[in-house]
Amino acid sequence: MYIGSAAGFKLERESEYGSPEQNAAVKEIVEAVRREGDAALLRYTEQHDKVKLSPAQLRVTPEEIAAAYDRVEPDFLTALRQAAANITTFHEKQKRSSWMDVQPDGTMLGIAIRPLKRVGLYVPGGKAAYPSSVLMNVLPAKVAGVPEIVLVTPPSTGGREGIDPYILVAAAEAGVTEMYRVGGAQAVAALAYGTASIPAVDKICGPGNIYVALAKRAVFGAVDIDSIAGPSEIVVLADDSADPRYVAADLLSQAEHDEMASAVLVTPSRKLAQAVAAELERQVATLPRVDIARASLEMYGAILTVADLAEGVSVVNKLAPEHLEVITEDPLALLGGIENAGAIFLGAYSSEPVGDYFAGPNHILPTNGTARFSSPLNVDDFLKKSSLIRYSREALLRDAAGIATLARHEGLEAHARAVEIRLEGGEAQ
Repeated sequence: MYIGSAAGFKLERESEYGSPEQNAAVKEIVEAVRREGDAALLRYTEQHDKVKLSPAQLRVTPEEIAAAYDRVEPDFLTALRQAAANITTFHEKQKRSSWMDVQPDGTMLGIAIRPLKRVGLYVPGGKAAYPSSVLMNVLPAKVAGVPEIVLVTPPSTGGREGIDPYILVAAAEAGVTEMYRVGGAQAVAALAYGTASIPAVDKICGPGNIYVALAKRAVFGAVDIDSIAGPSEIVVLADDSADPRYVAADLLSQAEHDEMASAVLVTPSRKLAQAVAAELERQVATLPRVDIARASLEMYGAILTVADLAEGVSVVNKLAPEHLEVITEDPLALLGGIENAGAIFLGAYSSEPVGDYFAGPNHILPTNGTARFSSPLNVDDFLKKSSLIRYSREALLRDAAGIATLARHEGLEAHARAVEIRLEGGEAQ
């Protein structure tokens, strides 16, 4: 773990584009699924997940979903429903309406806003299953009005061909309309191009390992994607008023995600820096995922000292973190200067897990410094917009010369004539 001046720390984190071997493997899988459909899908599922399925076994049945409810605890279901209500309420405030602006001359300009028809959600297996991410991906799509929401997840998420019951319950509660037991690059390809068993979608969302990320990159253009998510990140900007126990606990809340997660403290207080370093060592030892958290801190953790909070804000903006906590005497005083962060948590009691699970804002956030130009997953991500243009004859008479001038400047004579022919006589409709 780096402990020292921010001036001596590399603030830019390199994006993960995979090895040549990984890229080649993904390309082969994607093209095979595109050509062969279910046959390739099932072949790669047996090869990579060690589960042999028939096409009829791909889709999760209503009976399996009903049985999953019997396998989850009542307090989990209560908490899940409370979180879902909060997330829905927050995203309802993001909804937009179509609009039209009609001028006295009959010109009408506007935007028609419509939901995507079909969206696919990838839910990873592996080290952990995350029902909260199901809510965060599905509920904005539901609020946007997407009628078909498809979930794919590796068949071995819950052991053998089963799927984790918490994932199934979260998906059912959120309103997923179809679920399939397939994962990896082959699942992404199936969503993008469609097979006999899994119709293609318009957009693919959700995190995954490097093979899933590379597959999403490979199919982008044939289908939309949310983003190429990198490892999780947290930056805590804190001063002497911060409790080092809180800071250390919050840093570890991200470090336990995986070995490549990044946890960084930025502070003008050397006293706090030393206390947090000691707290990290004390608290990490008692975590169930101690090996993962230690590896994360060792490779990507840092405690950065700065001259003052103004320099701290500058460092934060360069890091452009996924999660930013501001634990200072007056967090709101710093908010105006913070330009780059996926989610900003203000004050000692706004711990990052509050946003991850319950408050309502989305926890699907830009990583790898992309908060410089991108935003949390939101309702707009599941909408498409069409421009509306209706010109009257009077408006065309007024603007024709300008339109023709610009068209001919670009060497597009037919464009100019398409306007002028309407002015030669007769009534424009």
